[in-house]
Amino acid sequence: MSRVVEAARGWLGTPYRHRQSVKGWGCDCLGLIRGVWRETVGPEPETPPPYSPDWAEREGGEALAEALGRWMTPVDPAAAEPGDVLLFRMNEGAPMRHAAITSRAGEGGRVIHAYWGRCVVESRLIPWWRARIGAAFRFPER
Repeated sequence: MSRVVEAARGWLGTPYRHRQSVKGWGCDCLGLIRGVWRETVGPEPETPPPYSPDWAEREGGEALAEALGRWMTPVDPAAAEPGDVLLFRMNEGAPMRHAAITSRAGEGGRVIHAYWGRCVVESRLIPWWRARIGAAFRFPER
């Protein structure tokens, strides 16, 4: 099993809390990626700026993809492997604003993500989610 997937599964059940990144206490989707980074790579390379729940729509651009691209390797979303980060557009033409970690690739794909209003969950990568994938990135080796 991927060390990234193993680390991400350790966050399952962590309550959703906007702008947080504390295993067991709270995180949002970016906070999950940040926490898994700390566990698998080391100290975070940059601190995210303050952001509101609607930051992507208000600011436009692809800030999340640009930030991940500074520190992770872009990969073809169709070739994403367990441990890769997927970014999603919640609406057609909207900026990518949700992130998840692939836990199983292929036809029976699964992802681990901070589910808004709930907690970190592992769920099926159903067609609704697949249709919204905009980019994928791979964690660097330690």
